[in-house]
Amino acid sequence: MNIRNVAIIAHVDHGKTTLVDGLLKQAHTFRENEAVMSQTLIMDSNDQERERGITILAKNTAVMFNDTKINIVDTPGHADFSGEVERTLNMADGVVLVIDAQEGPMPQTKFVLKKAFELGLKPIVVINKIDKRDARIEEALEETNDLFLELATHDHHLEFPVLYAIGREGKAWNEMPADMTAPADLTPIFEAIIKHIPPPFIEPEKPFQILIAALDWDDYRGKYAVGKVRRGVAKPGMAVAIIDKDNKIENTKIDKVFVNRGLSREEVQEAVAGDIVALTGLKNVKIGDTVADAEHPDVLPTIAIQEPTLKMSIGANTSPFAGREGQFVTSRQILDRINKELETNVSMKFDRSDAGEYVLCGRGELHLSVFIETLRREGFELEVGKPHVITKMVDGVLMEPIEELTVDVETQHVGTVTSEIGRRRGVLLGNTVNSDNTTHLTFEITTRGLIGLRSTLMTASRGTAVMNSQFLRFDKMGAILQQLRNGVLISSETGKTFSYGLNIAQGRGSVFVGPQAEVYEGMIIGLNSREEDIEINVTKEKRLSNMRASGSDDALILTPPIIFSLEQCLDFLEEDELLEVTPKNLRLRKKILNATLRSKAKR
Repeated sequence: MNIRNVAIIAHVDHGKTTLVDGLLKQAHTFRENEAVMSQTLIMDSNDQERERGITILAKNTAVMFNDTKINIVDTPGHADFSGEVERTLNMADGVVLVIDAQEGPMPQTKFVLKKAFELGLKPIVVINKIDKRDARIEEALEETNDLFLELATHDHHLEFPVLYAIGREGKAWNEMPADMTAPADLTPIFEAIIKHIPPPFIEPEKPFQILIAALDWDDYRGKYAVGKVRRGVAKPGMAVAIIDKDNKIENTKIDKVFVNRGLSREEVQEAVAGDIVALTGLKNVKIGDTVADAEHPDVLPTIAIQEPTLKMSIGANTSPFAGREGQFVTSRQILDRINKELETNVSMKFDRSDAGEYVLCGRGELHLSVFIETLRREGFELEVGKPHVITKMVDGVLMEPIEELTVDVETQHVGTVTSEIGRRRGVLLGNTVNSDNTTHLTFEITTRGLIGLRSTLMTASRGTAVMNSQFLRFDKMGAILQQLRNGVLISSETGKTFSYGLNIAQGRGSVFVGPQAEVYEGMIIGLNSREEDIEINVTKEKRLSNMRASGSDDALILTPPIIFSLEQCLDFLEEDELLEVTPKNLRLRKKILNATLRSKAKR
């Protein structure tokens, strides 16, 4: 069988998943009357992926074109999910690098291309969205050439085909078209994959061997171990050995063998070397393990994944409202769920602090918040603490992660953006004015300085800032950052809020809750306009008198409360605060709820 294994890689929002949609449809993967033919972002099947408009999980699919099976891996574009990219590139023999014709190469473009070169993968470049009004096609291609020159380690890295595409319309060309409205399809991309991506290197006569690059799960068959067969063939009932990173061997057998067909898996009696397969029956297998013939347990090099950069405490909800809204509320249930996540989420780590707290470690705020949101939707109640940067000691020196930050923002907001990043000790490396009256800013900043920055910049730029970051290196720990947030308004009582009490609170700052909301003592109900925290009784009603009717509160006009997203809540937290997460609510609170005890703790 002719096989090509290719990964679609790019920076976030450059059109990878939309391009895969077109490839699936034009390869006649589905019948014309199937509902999926009218869908977009077919591969983004996860609810959060569709809501956020980003790819979170790498996924496999397969199409047939001119008697060649093309296995396609759609990878995430956001840096927080680069662990997904690192492990799945191991299954590919080449990459289709998608670049936005307006934005050109971006930070994640550099990261994924560097990983592809390290693995010796053959690239195909697709300049996408060439129909954009502000497309800079020649400049984008020139910047791409510069990026290849910067990252290439062999001469052959500089030899790559370039195609031009409008992924949204399912069109591609080998050369820049004179008329973009003329009929066209994605045949040039299919042909380029077959021509330029090498077939997998295989040793079909040797004993079976595969490196597990992904795990999947369903309630019917349990765990699926996914990877590219390096040599031999995979058959149901076959005796195999699982070899982990410590070279420990467990003998077991394959139950069933599946290969990709479109969006589904198809059970087969034999999978050949070079194909991407999913195996069941391997109960204790982990990502990075080698599965080999039982009589020839030869190990493959494991998958190297960059270490996490952020951590935060996570535990059972301890608020006065604990247990009201969730289905899973105990520490044991949370721990079991975390352990299940660690099997498939290779970038995530878990530890316990000296105080016995659960500590979750990830690649960034988005990486951690996606998992917290997943728990919330599954019915868990929990509380999480302020995210902290993971530091390490090198030769007795405390080191912290440094990142490259790029911000694209309307030129009128450049001063505000640079001022805010300057407060966080970010260093401006360069700026470029784009043709669409935006400015591209590049900074070097600590990961500490990035915490909470996204929501601040979005507010300061009226929602126009586009921010991306990429890990650079560890460097000597810098000075402590000043507190970047004012104090908070804290509920002094437990009960339901009333307009009278909220009106008083609004006189002190911004309020996070509306009338008739349930609050408890120590819960954060707003942001103070000053630096200190203050307690306010928002459950207070106006006293009745002969002169005032009982409904006089209704005449008060309140400003609508500020409602934070999960990421904004995590950004907001300070050291002495927690976020209560339930399926129905997000509540900010102080760790110590009682005002007197809080005051004593500060002394």
